[in-house]
Amino acid sequence: HSFSDCFFFSVETLATVGYGVMSPATTYGHVVATCEIVTGMMSMAVITGLLFARFSKPTARVMFSKVAVITAYDGVPTLMLRVANQRRSYILEATASMVLARDVETSDGHSLRRFFDLRLERSRSPLFGLSWLIMHRIDAGSPLHGITEAALRTGDMALAITLSGTDETFAAAVHSRHSYTHE
Repeated sequence: HSFSDCFFFSVETLATVGYGVMSPATTYGHVVATCEIVTGMMSMAVITGLLFARFSKPTARVMFSKVAVITAYDGVPTLMLRVANQRRSYILEATASMVLARDVETSDGHSLRRFFDLRLERSRSPLFGLSWLIMHRIDAGSPLHGITEAALRTGDMALAITLSGTDETFAAAVHSRHSYTHE
């Protein structure tokens, strides 16, 4: 009925080992058992936390249209594509960005890959629930202005779209991306 007996009994009871008779007969045995119990419980808690954090991470589950189209909208040629939220919940404060990646010939004769930001008609949606039509007007300020269909095919161009927001259920950031080639 000493303090050490009560302490070791409580450790072994907490870990649900050796319930009933105190199995280690010496103080050294109790210390070794206590170290093993504490180490085991702590490592189990860490492993469980890491696995839970890995598998409970939300995914965006955003579906992008198979093709991006260029058509007239309000009399201006406009690049359009549709995205859809496949989740049962909203993506809050969703933001979209579109980048044109193309090879550009420098004055030195080198070919470099350059990225041009495309200004969107609406780059933010406070509640992304079902679908969203992402549009870029091809006006005089657009990097796509004056590019022909033949130039699209031979220019090794690609569109990269990224969408990010906050998952409503987990309050965690979700991201999705997609790219379109000239095809």
